[in-house]
Amino acid sequence: LLTTEECLLDSTTQVRNPGMSRTEMEEALRAYLGVTNVLWLGRGIVGDDTHGHVDDICRFVGPRTVVLSAEDDPHEPNYRLLEENRERLEVMRLEDGSKIEVVPLPMPAPLYLDGQRLPASYANFYISNQAVLVPTFNDPKDRTVLGTLTELFQGRAVVGIHAVDLVWGLGTLHCLTREQPAVD
Repeated sequence: LLTTEECLLDSTTQVRNPGMSRTEMEEALRAYLGVTNVLWLGRGIVGDDTHGHVDDICRFVGPRTVVLSAEDDPHEPNYRLLEENRERLEVMRLEDGSKIEVVPLPMPAPLYLDGQRLPASYANFYISNQAVLVPTFNDPKDRTVLGTLTELFQGRAVVGIHAVDLVWGLGTLHCLTREQPAVD
């Protein structure tokens, strides 16, 4: 399971689990979700009103591969926190002891609404049975991201969806969906 400390363990911002330690949280995740390994990133991106939801920064795209939001401008507020997440992933191991392959996804240029930074991120894509729907932001990086995800999701169509208007609501495609597993 991939999550962030900001989302589940922060004791000051949006306190979701008051008094729970990391160990207690991991025990609860194992008991209720059946996970065997919890991978902790630090913080989410600037503008994320959910305070660290992982779907804006890092996503599994295969059994051993994740995409991770990456900022290339060291003056950008997201730069350091995304670098810290990358550094954490470099030393993490999967259940079998193998390293995680990390594929960087660039961040789009910052978007604002009424002076508020919006959580625009390409990582907020939606995976369906036949396609991957990817938020796009009228950004030159849109094309690069679509190409990267096409390579990673062979066998699925990768479709860019204009998401500038969606992100005004502080989320995009993955935030709008709720995956439902097939029932036998």
